[in-house]
Amino acid sequence: MAARGYQNNDLRRQVGSPKPKGRDHKDTLCRNILIYGHCRYENSGCTFNHDQGKNSSAANANNNTANATPNTPSEAPKKTLNVESPSFTPSSIAKKPTFSSQALSAAPFTPRASSGGASTGATLQHNGEPSVFNPNAAAVPEFTPQNYGLSTTTTTPVSQDASIAYDTFSMGTVGQAMPAAPYNPYVEDHSAAAAAAALGATNQAFFQQNAYATHTQPLLHHLYFPAGPHKEDLLPYQRTSHDFFMSEKLRQDLQKKAEAARQVINTSLPQLDNFHSLVALDTTNRKNANMFGYPSWVYKAVDGKTGHIRCLRRLEGFRLSNEHAIRTVKEWRRVDCGGVVPIFDAFTTRAFGDSSIVFVQEYFPLSKTLLELHFPNQSTGHGVRYKQQSLVTENVLWGYITQIANALKAIHSANLAARCVDLGKIISTDKNRIRLNACSILDVVQFEARRPVQDLQQEDLLQFGRAVLSLASLTPPSLLTNPNAAMEHLSRHYSVELRDTVLWLLTPQQQQVKNIDEFVRGIATHFVTSFDQSLHQADTLRSELATSLENGRIARLMMKLATINERPEFNGDTEWAENGERYTLKLFRDYVFHQVDANGHPVVDIGHMISCLNKLDAGVDERICLTSRDDQTVFIVTYKSVRDQLRAVFTDLTRASKGGRGGL
Repeated sequence: MAARGYQNNDLRRQVGSPKPKGRDHKDTLCRNILIYGHCRYENSGCTFNHDQGKNSSAANANNNTANATPNTPSEAPKKTLNVESPSFTPSSIAKKPTFSSQALSAAPFTPRASSGGASTGATLQHNGEPSVFNPNAAAVPEFTPQNYGLSTTTTTPVSQDASIAYDTFSMGTVGQAMPAAPYNPYVEDHSAAAAAAALGATNQAFFQQNAYATHTQPLLHHLYFPAGPHKEDLLPYQRTSHDFFMSEKLRQDLQKKAEAARQVINTSLPQLDNFHSLVALDTTNRKNANMFGYPSWVYKAVDGKTGHIRCLRRLEGFRLSNEHAIRTVKEWRRVDCGGVVPIFDAFTTRAFGDSSIVFVQEYFPLSKTLLELHFPNQSTGHGVRYKQQSLVTENVLWGYITQIANALKAIHSANLAARCVDLGKIISTDKNRIRLNACSILDVVQFEARRPVQDLQQEDLLQFGRAVLSLASLTPPSLLTNPNAAMEHLSRHYSVELRDTVLWLLTPQQQQVKNIDEFVRGIATHFVTSFDQSLHQADTLRSELATSLENGRIARLMMKLATINERPEFNGDTEWAENGERYTLKLFRDYVFHQVDANGHPVVDIGHMISCLNKLDAGVDERICLTSRDDQTVFIVTYKSVRDQLRAVFTDLTRASKGGRGGL
């Protein structure tokens, strides 16, 4: 190997191979060569051998000399090397059981069941010699698969789970135990599914485990249109591709809500008068009659008259004794406020197997109550345990207070009372955006025991204060038994103004009657802050809407071009799409979407596509060159002329459609 030289002045101390004394080690390989691959003292006084080839030759010569068998003792020192001497084989290695080179060419293993005539203890043979790879073959039983053939009759072994019996090599019984095919929401005839579901008419069937949604797995929303990197060196007139679309977060939120609104589940829920495709929105099959006195259930349904998606709240076991009670729902239609969930109608039904009343309200997909949002519970064997949450910031609390105050002002102005200002009935439809829900229900249920509206409005303020105190003290409403301790916690972590506001709501009225107008005047500064935040949010949504301004016009143009280009036949003419004005539109389609570079590679430029389609919709006078695919035809046209041709051709198609209906 190549020697590496080092200067003596660079060596601070000699720590290499020591110089031997009294013996010659020219044939001994240096240990530095074995350990490091080189010796830094090779040219600096190391007397050991630094040539590995020389050492190996000497070692082979010594081995051959030691293995040579002399005829007489006197001839031993004279005979050094014999060419015909056998190779050196250490006895210790020969006795150790290991794999020999013959095992590589051994015959393959053949089980008795497959070979048919092989014996259990037979030793594998190769070229008439016993194989080393099969020791003690007679003592080891062969592995014989059972029921491996598909045509043989399978035997079901004993399984730990008696509901699903399976065999290792036959999964036919498992297939029989698996549930049927998923529910297809696009099938028009659901009579078979409804007949099968009618067998279970109890409430347990409404929450069956074999319910299938439209999508068997959640959508990958983040793969829809990933935003590219942000560039700082763009010119003022340049834009990136993701500038033409809304932000990813807003798009995902809207898409998830749209998916939840259109979700269909195969359940045994009946079809009401004008509502179909009912989906249970309750997450647990647990009856709760604390608020309204009757077990309540919440469903999502489609209105058959308008096609809108509504939220249905059903009170189980309610019997309407006075027809005037249900008419009070019409009075709530006069309440037009963004902080109150609109209510449209109420009706009684026996479609669920009992006497029930159903309230029709606006549906907000993926909404949560403040109780679920700030006090997520964990069901245990002894009841419900609430998880410890972090403190709600004061800005968020003031936002809740202003929105609830705005809703109560609209309700009290209509000479009504909410009567359900509870964390379990206040829903959050967006970030820090809440609405009062389930209003007007107690007016119908407790119609016979009517009370003065002024007293009910005072209860609204008291419930308002308890809801804010529960959020500020991190105490669920059901566990808020010591208001004084909760107020102390509020005083330690929040401002004095927030404490005085909650005290005003919780203090009973004395001589002067409290009203919501007085409360609103007391927190006017926070209303200004909330209004300013709403303005900023409106500006943000408006800017997001501006990014999608061109989507509608582009979609209409692409649909028009798709109905014209490559049409196989029209009015009996198979070449209709290839002649006249239609041929120009075909060349324009190639100019926009099928461009290639100088090397023939496709050019995928979304900016070019959007720019061309926008110019076509506006009808600008800019000229473009349209070339056929065989380079035999070249047109010089303007976007305005192409737009006129597109309108004329699409008008012919709409006139020829059935009944003359259609158009974009």
